[in-house]
Amino acid sequence: MHTIPRGLMAGALFLTLGSGMAAAQETPTPPPTPAPGAAPEQPAAAPPAITPEEQAEIDKATGADAASEAARVPPPPAAPQGGGGLQSLNPDLSVILDVSAAAFSDAKPLQAGAHDPNANGFRLNQLELSINHNVDPYFRFDGNIVFSDAETPDVEEAYATTLSLPYSLQVRAGKFLTRFGRINNTHPHSWDFADQPFALSRVFGGENNRGLGAELSWLSPLPWYVEVVGSATSATDDATNRQFYGATDPGVKRLRDFEYVVAVKQFFDLNDDWSLLWGLSGAFGPNDSGIPDGKNENTQIYGSDLYLKYRPITYGSNTIVSLQAEYFHVRRHEPGDTHTSHNAYAYLFWRFAQRWATAARWEIGTPVESKNGTPDSLDPDWTSDRQRVSANLTFWPSEFSRFRLQGSVDNGWMPNPIWAAMLTAEFVVGAHGAHKF
Repeated sequence: MHTIPRGLMAGALFLTLGSGMAAAQETPTPPPTPAPGAAPEQPAAAPPAITPEEQAEIDKATGADAASEAARVPPPPAAPQGGGGLQSLNPDLSVILDVSAAAFSDAKPLQAGAHDPNANGFRLNQLELSINHNVDPYFRFDGNIVFSDAETPDVEEAYATTLSLPYSLQVRAGKFLTRFGRINNTHPHSWDFADQPFALSRVFGGENNRGLGAELSWLSPLPWYVEVVGSATSATDDATNRQFYGATDPGVKRLRDFEYVVAVKQFFDLNDDWSLLWGLSGAFGPNDSGIPDGKNENTQIYGSDLYLKYRPITYGSNTIVSLQAEYFHVRRHEPGDTHTSHNAYAYLFWRFAQRWATAARWEIGTPVESKNGTPDSLDPDWTSDRQRVSANLTFWPSEFSRFRLQGSVDNGWMPNPIWAAMLTAEFVVGAHGAHKF
């Protein structure tokens, strides 16, 4: 059988189809009238007809081309079993290294934060492994595992959050930092200072307030941002529930053996450059003071937090100025007495260049006031107002590294003020998300 070259066959097919399409689209015009005495114009020769054998060869060639093209394009990946769509199975991972060098005028400084520079010399403040990913369209997983000079790693947080509940509701379940106040539910790498405010370590502990439990939040439909939060968590662990059961673990026998936190968060967009966040919080739970007598004494903690931020967006600028303040009022009921204390901090932060910022902080904690004069079991040495003033300078080589030089003076019931100087360095590797507002 006569073989037609593929290029010739494709050209013939193109000419044939093109001629037919042109004939169908153009409006026919009458042929020109020949001049008198001129020879009649001969009609153009029709293109040669394609034989059935040639048409079969054309069909075979075009079919082979289509099959070759399909082989070069990989098929789409199959949807995961039990899922509603495509998703990566690899979680977002990040590692954050926080190290420091410090010098104190007293051999026993009053640094109570679990990740504070707390002695002369070098310290691994923490190495945090952060794991985050959407489980499916209904849940998100977040986890934070911290390694430090301690012998065992600490699972700071590991919880799931709902993504599709109706009526603006959201649930968290697992181990998490409660949303009491402003700084409690944040991690050290998002702080504007190298150490934890001592108000937080005195009220909750060196690891902030956290525990195993569940949380329900609701975003209201009001014209401004209003969120209502409530949670129930375990009340044990001296590093996170100091004013509650602390290091004592009597077990859960009734609902009042949990710690309950309620909070209201409000955000006001003042204008294009100014914004304000104001919150009210309360934490309620049992303490260990009445356990030997079989009683169920309780602790009540009330707080208010304020965050005012100026960031001009109406023109190009790297300036950020913010004011943050928190107040904690503690009422701890013990057998035959009630102890109260007041604790607060406030600081001003100024980012004056793209890579540079400075901040100044003031802290105060009052001695415990006893209704009937009994000594306080948690802070018996806290006999006068304690105040600490700190200032620092921060430099970011990039958004993944940070250096901070900080100095402070701590004054209270100690014989002499405690002076401190610390230099911290932080390095972030991986897909670390933006910090909360």
